[in-house]
Amino acid sequence: MATEPRWSDKLPSEDTQRCHAAFGGGLGDVTGARLATEEFLRAVARASPPTAPEHWDDVLLVVNELAANAVQYAPGPFELTMRRTFDGVHVTVHDTSTTPPEPRPFHPKHGGGGIGWHLVHTLCTQVSVVVRDDGKDVHVFLPW
Repeated sequence: MATEPRWSDKLPSEDTQRCHAAFGGGLGDVTGARLATEEFLRAVARASPPTAPEHWDDVLLVVNELAANAVQYAPGPFELTMRRTFDGVHVTVHDTSTTPPEPRPFHPKHGGGGIGWHLVHTLCTQVSVVVRDDGKDVHVFLPW
């Protein structure tokens, strides 16, 4: 009589939902990153809905900001990687610039940006930047 094992040969990390997308670095790629994020979040939400409705929008906003920064401040392509963690979403954006992002003054009356990096730090539970020889990785963790 044949029996089946009662365990899985997969590691827990292999069951984690992931998404990886590469972009050329054009302005339209910010929209592409947002669309890839929406598709990823739909898949994640089917398995595990967000604990608060705003978590969905927070992930989209942060990815949008990171992609826009990659297009504006780093020449060339960038990559977006997202994975579900036990309590949230881990987003990594790799670009070709070795210069870490820095907060800029935000002047709402004068325009010109400056709020994106502040938003990223406000919405994320953890933010880190790893500079490598070929650019940098911006890692952020958001609640889900």
